[in-house]
Order: sequence, then structure tokens, then C-alpha cells
Amino acid sequence: MNILLKNGFVYDGTKNKPMIQDIFIKDGVISKIGKDFTDEDSKIIDCTNCLISPGFIDAHSHNDFFVRNEEAILPFLRQGITTQIVGNCGFSAYGIHKDSKHKDLVGSGLFKCENPGSLEDFAKEVKGKLIQNIVPLVGHGTTRISVSGYDSKKLNKKELETQLTLVEEALKAGCFGGSFGLMYEPSMYAPKDELVEFAKIIKKYDGILTVHTRANSKVAMGYSLLGKPHIEQALDELIEIMKETDVKVEYSHLIFVGKASWKCVDSMLHKFKEARKDGYDIAYDIYPFTYGASVITVILPSWYLKLSKDKRNKPFNKLRLKLIINLTKKLLGINFSDLVVSYISDDYPQYEGKTVSEIAKMENIKPLEMYLKLVDLSNGKGRIMLGKYYNEAIILKLMKDDLSVYMTDAWYEETGTQNAGTYQAFPFFIQKTRENKLPLEETIHKMTGGIADRFKINNRGYIKEGYAADITIFNYDEIKITESIPNETPKGIKYVLVNGEITIDHNDYTGCKNGILLRKI
Repeated sequence: MNILLKNGFVYDGTKNKPMIQDIFIKDGVISKIGKDFTDEDSKIIDCTNCLISPGFIDAHSHNDFFVRNEEAILPFLRQGITTQIVGNCGFSAYGIHKDSKHKDLVGSGLFKCENPGSLEDFAKEVKGKLIQNIVPLVGHGTTRISVSGYDSKKLNKKELETQLTLVEEALKAGCFGGSFGLMYEPSMYAPKDELVEFAKIIKKYDGILTVHTRANSKVAMGYSLLGKPHIEQALDELIEIMKETDVKVEYSHLIFVGKASWKCVDSMLHKFKEARKDGYDIAYDIYPFTYGASVITVILPSWYLKLSKDKRNKPFNKLRLKLIINLTKKLLGINFSDLVVSYISDDYPQYEGKTVSEIAKMENIKPLEMYLKLVDLSNGKGRIMLGKYYNEAIILKLMKDDLSVYMTDAWYEETGTQNAGTYQAFPFFIQKTRENKLPLEETIHKMTGGIADRFKINNRGYIKEGYAADITIFNYDEIKITESIPNETPKGIKYVLVNGEITIDHNDYTGCKNGILLRKI
């Protein structure tokens, strides 16, 4: 079906000002752009008072683990997102040998994947089932799991060669690059030389390396309390890898967890700018919320988690834990009032959406005792939203910075409270743009053409003749999200087209499965 978009304000994905234009779409492609088009055989969409944008591109997603579940992808599509970059934080749902005995570990406990294999296996499985386009990266964690599971030992020569073969196979099959998740098992165990070899393969295929560093806060596990803030040490480590390999890097979700970390914003941005002055291609992505999803055990030290329940209750261990948690809270600048419960178990829905401090008051016990009780009730599997990732002033500063692009880093939860990023991230960026009177064309560029350029996604991200017709049509003044309702579908998105087919029509899903797995040529 041919489609004619009439009289819309066209933001073409560049930083250019918009123009009122018509767009003729034929066979899934933007055929003509101009004015006063007519075509009786086309479906005509009147875009008067609406904005026509390239379909939004999510720079950081984990939806390779969720594409089999249409319900999990629809909230992203309803945001206007037509393409998602997947395989981030060292996790990819492909890149593992089909005969690996560690396949059940893929996702490192955060995500589940049935019978993962190669990118070619993944492509066959999802063909004809996608409602969005996806851009694959291969995860370092997944390839390491294939070889040695969660083993913390250094890979021997043969194991490293096997891992790198899996990486190269994924890149030859069309992955756009790879990813590190240095805060997660098993990537946290990889020595520098292994990370450098992985990065060299990404560089060899002109790919991009996205990196979840070892620290997103002033204080983190694995570093000495002496010296510079840990978030800065983690960036230094990444820059050293760039110096040895010259690989192109996207720093994943630049955040500053805990109020004490907020003083590091300017020094971190300075490091990015200095690295670029030295000739290294590094930038970063952000989301618009002051909090993020995490596991309930996030502030518990590893020694405590390894103890049996009886040993945890011994007075000495309880006192030791109390001292460490109080020190950690002070050093980070967070408190139990910053931990919002998303899910404990099906038996405790009354806790969802409340802070640990609020629940402690309900139960008439101290916040630390309540927190540990919640850990036990959930068998350590509970989910929280952790606050003070940054504040509104920092978000605004990062939005204005030339090196930032936008993303969600969210996924659909089958139980408990949803992450607002799943439903609202990109409309929230637009709302912040309007409220702060920022140039809308720059915001759209950071959600479309800027990301396409950064990841070298051909034929996407711009309104250009000959480009794929991934298009989002919205009313700028109607865009509105309600932060207190994280799973509310945002207002203002009128139509979403994926490869020239109407997939969302005024929030309604049309049933179209026109998304594709994109391959790097």
C-alpha cells in the first residue's frame, strides 16, 4: 500500500529547521518529498499541525531477549521507536556455540533466553515476527559464557581463541559491533588483555563497542577507597583500552548514582572531550529519568550474600553489615527513601511502588531491618527502582551536550511495577525539550539521525528520498507523560510506520509485523 503524508512539519533527522512538506511512500521507501502531492491510489494521512520525524532509534536496549513477546515490545513502539540497538551491557541473545554446556547462563540472571545460538540462528527464529527493527551487537559476556560459564579464572589461550572466533562469526554475520558489561558476571572477571583482544576484533570490522563500565558512582566494588572517584577510574580504564585498540566507543547510560557522585559530572565530561581531542571516537547515551531499575541486593556486599541464612543472623555479621551499609549510604549519598520496590513476590503486592522507608514505617521496624526482610522475602530476587541517578539539572546539561544521544535501557516486566522507560522515555525527552525551550530539531537528531550516524545504520534515521520509511508522526503540544503512572501510554503519538507500513494508529497496534533484523554491510 502506498501512503501519502500531507502538510506535516517535517523534521528530517538533521539539525535543520522543519518545513511543511508532503511525503510519498512507495514499497516501504520514501519515494518523493515536496508539496501539493496528490495520489488517489494512496492512503492519505493528513498531518496538519503534526510533526513528521524519522522513526525514533533507541540507542541502548535489551529487547533481543524479548522480541518473541509482542506485548513486551509494543510499549516501545507506542513511544515512536521503530528501531532498537540490542545486545548491550555484554548480554546478547546470540553469540554462543550451539553445543555450549553453559547456554542457560546467557543473560546473567537479568534476562532469559531459550536455546540461544549464533546470530544466524537468531535471525531465522525472528524472521517475520518482528514489529520493530533491531540492530544487533554481540555481547562479551555471552561469548565468554559460551567458553567458561561464570568461571572467574583467566581464559587460557585455546579458550580465548574460541571466544574470539564467536565474536568474529557474529560480526561477519552482520553485528554492528560488540558490548562490555564490566559490572556483571562473567565480564567482571576478564583481565585487560582479554578485553583488548575483544576490542581489536570490533575495530577490525569497523564496529562500535558499547560499554557498561565497572563503576557508575563515586564509590563502587572492586576499587580502593583511596584515589580519584571510582566512576572516573572506570572511564580511565575504558580510555586505556581505546588507546591500545583505537576502537570506537559508546559509553552506556552515563549516570551518577548517589548524590556524592554528582560532583563528578564536569570532570567526566572533561574526560570525554579530552579523549576526543586526542583523536579517540567516544560518546555516550542517556535516559531522562532520575532513577533506574536494579536488583534489591544492589547495596549488599558479596561476602554477606555468600553467607547462609543462619550466619547472616549472627550478631557479628549483622553489626558488620550495618556498619558497611551505613558507610556506603554516606559515601554515595543515598538512603532507603531512594529505594522504591518494584516487585518482591506475588504474595506482597502491597509493597510495590513504595520506598523501603515507607514500608518500614508500615511494618513498624527500622529501615535496615525492613530492607533485609525484603531481601529474604524475595529470596534475593526482588526488584527496585534506585533513585538519585542524577538530578534534573544534570539531565538538562547532558541533553545539551553534543556527545549525548538518547535511549531507554528498559524492558517489560511480567510482574510488579513497570520501569517508566519502557513506556515513556522518548516522549519524556520531547516533553523536557518543550518545557526547557530547547531546539526540537536537536532533540529529534539525538533520537534519529545522530544515532544512525553513530552506529553506522545505513538508510535509516533521516527523512530522505530513497530511505526506508520508518516514520513517527506526533503532535508536539500534546506530548505528555505522567511520571506517577510509569506504565501509562504517552499522549500525542499519532502514527508509527515501520518500513512503510502503519504499525501504530493512534495508540492502536495494527497487527503489522514489518520489522527486520538489520545487518551491517
